[in-house]
Amino acid sequence: MLGQLSRRVVPPTFMHRLEIRSDGNDDYVFVLPEFFRVDTINYGQLIKIRESGRVVDKIQRVVFGNPTRKSIETTNVENFNGILRERIGRIVRRTKCYAKNRNRLSHAIGLFQFYWNFMNNLHENLTPAIEEGITTKTWTWGNLLHYRIKLT
Repeated sequence: MLGQLSRRVVPPTFMHRLEIRSDGNDDYVFVLPEFFRVDTINYGQLIKIRESGRVVDKIQRVVFGNPTRKSIETTNVENFNGILRERIGRIVRRTKCYAKNRNRLSHAIGLFQFYWNFMNNLHENLTPAIEEGITTKTWTWGNLLHYRIKLT
């Protein structure tokens, strides 16, 4: 997964650092330096202390770089994971076509990513793609299904 990320994003620099937040899983501590220079990463971990299944405390730990303690939060990722489980039934076996086939799951997630970034107005009638300057309009399913790909 990090290999794909490192190929898809513009490499981070000292001025434009890669911002990464995760739970207390220490695997990222060893894997991130394989793909990115440590001095171009701001990486923080949020470790949740649980008692009887309830979160009673949170420890924010700076691992690489200098992320602000306030920015070390995993709420957005947890929220998005919940949205994925709600909207893509095959992830949680709610449908007969649950993730038996990795290729089909990949395509389902790709369609959802397009929907989320180009069709879903998050606030003020703006999609994430409009906010990032990738497109100027909110797409519809008709726009996507009738889009003509230019072959060169």
